[in-house]
Amino acid sequence: MADTSARTLRLLSLLQTHRSWSGTELAQRLRVSARTLRRDIDRLRELGYPVDARPGVDGGYQLAAGAAMPPLVLDDDEAVAITVCLQAGSQGAGDGLAEPSIRALGKLVTVLPARLRRRVDALRAMTESTAWTAVPLSDVDPAVLTDLALTCRREERLTFTYTAADDRTSTREVEPHRLVSLGRRWYLVAYDLTRHDWRTFRVDRLTASATTGARFRPRTLPAPDAATFVRDAIGARRSGYTVTAEIEAPATDVHARVGRWCVVTALPADRTHIEMTVDNLDWPILLLGKVSADFRVLGPPELVAQLREWGARFSSVDAP
Repeated sequence: MADTSARTLRLLSLLQTHRSWSGTELAQRLRVSARTLRRDIDRLRELGYPVDARPGVDGGYQLAAGAAMPPLVLDDDEAVAITVCLQAGSQGAGDGLAEPSIRALGKLVTVLPARLRRRVDALRAMTESTAWTAVPLSDVDPAVLTDLALTCRREERLTFTYTAADDRTSTREVEPHRLVSLGRRWYLVAYDLTRHDWRTFRVDRLTASATTGARFRPRTLPAPDAATFVRDAIGARRSGYTVTAEIEAPATDVHARVGRWCVVTALPADRTHIEMTVDNLDWPILLLGKVSADFRVLGPPELVAQLREWGARFSSVDAP
């Protein structure tokens, strides 16, 4: 019975990749006969999983959408990734996602195995985010994030190889403090024992990390929190554009639509001032379009010119 249950879970995991499998391919993957495969498919259907079967040479099996969502089978990285996304959603404001994200996060953490729950709890406790957060995970391995979070929680010194923006590499030994999710990136805030100062490190540029076994007493961060420290550090070296605009809509409406990606300030007469710093002007154009209200760009002039260029291009499109 245990082998049958394990095989059924394996079959479900294969079907959840959202591709069509031939019966022969599935049977080979599971190392069972075609008859046993059909029984396992029937068992999944009895459990509420809608498995479509198509006969013929080009036929096969595929998991279809059902009227109700049955239980999912997740591997460790998928569980961590979903937890991170739900945590980001629970911290959002005005977008209607906070409350359902909190409920879903509570359900997920409750059913995680103990070994994985420790890692996820460390990641939740050792992560800070800011209003810039748009995409919680980028080119970062979830296992790397949980390893770093555990090191922050244990207050254990860490060594790693770091590649700077100019492609120079160096070996660092640090006292890790917090992880910060900002924009499309993850950052490690740590005290650099070589530079004798606080630093921010992009996690996607960090390799060959290893703990030293040496514990440390936490130092006082020279900022209200790690998220502010990273934001200030990035702002100090950013060479992009500061975009400001006035929008003919109440601040509550603007915040609900785009508040996660800019600073929103209420103005008299149901108007709103927004400000954001970007490297590329395409993004604020899309953001202003998402507001669905009239607006006036205060700066920079390059954004006004690019908006006019986009407007001319769109207005020249021929109708079918």
